[in-house]
Amino acid sequence: MLQPRARMALAGRRPILVTGGNGFIGQHLVAALRRRHGVVRVLDLQPPPPGPVPEFIQGTILDPHDVRRALDGVDTVYHLAAISHLWTANPADFERVNQHGTELMLAAARERGVRNIVHCSTEAILFPYRRGGTTMPQRAEDMPGPYTRSKFMAEQIAREAAADGLRVVIANPTVPIGPGDHNFTEPTRMLDLFARKSPPMVLDSMLNLVDVRDVAAGLILAGERGRAGERYILGGENVSVRELVRRVGSLCGRSANVHALPASLALAIGAASEWFEGQVIQRTPRVSIEAVRIALRSIPLDTRKAETELGYLPRPIDDALTDAIAWLTRRDADAAQPRVSA
Repeated sequence: MLQPRARMALAGRRPILVTGGNGFIGQHLVAALRRRHGVVRVLDLQPPPPGPVPEFIQGTILDPHDVRRALDGVDTVYHLAAISHLWTANPADFERVNQHGTELMLAAARERGVRNIVHCSTEAILFPYRRGGTTMPQRAEDMPGPYTRSKFMAEQIAREAAADGLRVVIANPTVPIGPGDHNFTEPTRMLDLFARKSPPMVLDSMLNLVDVRDVAAGLILAGERGRAGERYILGGENVSVRELVRRVGSLCGRSANVHALPASLALAIGAASEWFEGQVIQRTPRVSIEAVRIALRSIPLDTRKAETELGYLPRPIDDALTDAIAWLTRRDADAAQPRVSA
């Protein structure tokens, strides 16, 4: 339901639209935009998290009516709406939402005369593809699975729109961590697992961890300073998973002796998890095959382009780890409190 627009009228400023504004990155972006700009509109299927509520349209990027309402009077769009987890019961949902949803949003934005769009992509599609010892251009069929395929195609659609004259800037956040992840996304689930008990074995892969608040700041910079059609990696620190387990263990007051998990065993665990959890008991698998494949292809990522062109300055990742663990601890304590009925 569309909220009253009294504050927008008082401010005399056009609203900035954030699709997917109630997600983990989205809620931090909305908060940062409200501090900087004042007038923000959110289009999302899920209701807002606790706290101050911006102008909110509950709807989907797949519904032309919802999109038209959301774009009314808007000059700038941050397009974050997507299926961001790495598994769904119906893999076709990735293509429908991530790829075709982006296509519909950009077409509607062009029709409405939107001047500035930031398309939020992902670092999961960034890896070198080699054939016969030669690094080749990336292709959709080279992606590790349906999620990354859909995000790769969405980014291609954004590039084509930019080449056709629409001002679209592409931002690729890495692995966001920090406080306030009410949706319990996969990076937060991973930290929660490591905080509860250090696993004896993990994949010896690389993660680029970034403070979610830095991602929000980087997205705003991309909208203000980015070049149309260009990609900016919004990352932080390259850390091995084994090192991450040790750091989280240290924050939780324990040491962690972690061994490397063989790739073949990790893939087998992913397949078993998808079959038993995804099909038999019908819940989201804790490990997916695509997540393992992404981890196996991971490489260190470089944010120098974003730093040089946008002025992007990520903070030390230990701050985000500390804040995320503290938030998880408070969340567990709140959940353990007995409820008193009147």
